[in-house]
Amino acid sequence: MDWHTWLAFFVASWIIAVSPGSGAVLSMSHGLSYGVRKTSATILGLQLGLLLILLIAGAGVGSLLMASEWAFNAVKIAGACYLIYLGISQWRAGGSSLIAQEVVPEISFRRRVLTGFLTNATNPKGIIFMVAVLPQFMTSSRPLAPQLAILAVTMLAVDTTVMHGYAAGASALRGLMRSARAMRNQNRVFGSLLMAVGSGLFFVQRAASS
Repeated sequence: MDWHTWLAFFVASWIIAVSPGSGAVLSMSHGLSYGVRKTSATILGLQLGLLLILLIAGAGVGSLLMASEWAFNAVKIAGACYLIYLGISQWRAGGSSLIAQEVVPEISFRRRVLTGFLTNATNPKGIIFMVAVLPQFMTSSRPLAPQLAILAVTMLAVDTTVMHGYAAGASALRGLMRSARAMRNQNRVFGSLLMAVGSGLFFVQRAASS
């Protein structure tokens, strides 16, 4: 892979990662609830989901999903419903956490990883984007596997950095969230955002077949 091609993808990776989405909302939500260190498990799950999307797009399966209306809609509906479920769960979490005890009742490491993984892995917008973007930075005249590996490592490194940034920013506000009312409002804000992002997925359309 040429240096200028990698540099262009590196810049694109930052733009993609910084753009607000379900991963950013989840990172901020968990960062505010659990702190940066424990949110690393959530971010690990997000990266595993992103890696799956990269492999799907790189292997060409993403193109098949975009060509099949049934398969695309199945992924879209699953992703939308999962985000809405997360949003409802957070909305209903209430505000009993930090005023009654010094830490938020936390979900397990495994569940945080799984939540992050499913959030990215079931996002059809990610599949569409990667199918559209990856070919622009790959050339058929060179082995595809090394190119995909370089792009994947770059994207995952950038996205991990950005998601930790979102989590750290939210975690810095934890001191302001010590009351039951503040926690209830926080849960409802992030719950609403997750439900809004999930609802928006229902309107994502696959590319028209040529």
